[in-house]
Amino acid sequence: MTVEVRKVVTNVEEIHHEGGPVAAEPLLVGSAAVVIANPFSGRYVEELQPYMEELKPLGLEMAERLVGAMGGNKARISGFGKASIVGGAGELEHGALWHVPGGYAMRELLGDARAIVPSAKKVGPAGARIDVPITHINASYVRGHFNAVEVGVPGAPEADELVFILAMTSGGRIHDRMGGLRAEDIKGEDGLR
Repeated sequence: MTVEVRKVVTNVEEIHHEGGPVAAEPLLVGSAAVVIANPFSGRYVEELQPYMEELKPLGLEMAERLVGAMGGNKARISGFGKASIVGGAGELEHGALWHVPGGYAMRELLGDARAIVPSAKKVGPAGARIDVPITHINASYVRGHFNAVEVGVPGAPEADELVFILAMTSGGRIHDRMGGLRAEDIKGEDGLR
């Protein structure tokens, strides 16, 4: 089964402040979304997992594209997340096809990141948007990195399409002051702390 790409949308925000003092370095929040044909739309297929293998090169390509759009320095990336939007002729489980190709691609590219890649998925019409959850790449309990970025692709997904999304940040929230585990205090033992 081949992967048929219709379009790719990449976006990077530079956040200088959120009403408080201007940050010494702006926070980068990036997303890359790819729209592909859903080979399973309109029918129930019992065995979906083999298609994950077909999607792995796409996952790595999208992760590389996003790091490039954010300046090319993968060492600067400290937050990540992923999401899927399934067109109306598909089912929610088709969005789960992105778990391995999207998550492991980012983990591999960013140097064996330890935290689980947070994820969201939904079935929606063309133009649907989704909040992609973000956590720290090495410790999910870093409270200052709890965030989300809203992503959508104009005109997608059509009923027989999938939108797969990766998101990355260059740091935690601007003006983070809610306490909890700090990035500089990560032990790096289990992907949580």
